[in-house]
Amino acid sequence: MDKKTIHILHIEDDEVDSMVMKRALKKTDLDFTYHHAKNGLEALDMLRGANGADKMDPRPSVILLDLNMPQMNGHEFLKELRSDPALKPISVYVISTSNDDKDREEAFSQNVAGYILKPLTLEKYVDAIDTLNKFWQLTQMP
Repeated sequence: MDKKTIHILHIEDDEVDSMVMKRALKKTDLDFTYHHAKNGLEALDMLRGANGADKMDPRPSVILLDLNMPQMNGHEFLKELRSDPALKPISVYVISTSNDDKDREEAFSQNVAGYILKPLTLEKYVDAIDTLNKFWQLTQMP
């Protein structure tokens, strides 16, 4: 089976978490492109090509989303994403430190594909990405 390239938009305000995610992605056999936004507003600009940002082309296959960010948090981003017919089909996985039932319920009400508690080590990030990669290779993305 041919490997699919997964186009990833990682929305994360913490630079260390962003670096760890990118490092974890590189340690897998995932064929990927990686883009990073520091908050929901920046991500929407990248997705739409607005406010001077280049439009992502191709559109991301997957968004990895933190919830707790400045300017526009993950929940606000999800509401905006799901209200836009052009962006609504993108698969979103929340990766958050929040283990709060309300956060999970609100995320799933916005049709996230999964909710992952942030791993604390690089190895656990790699394990999580390997698991997601197996899933992504089996599924048909829009």
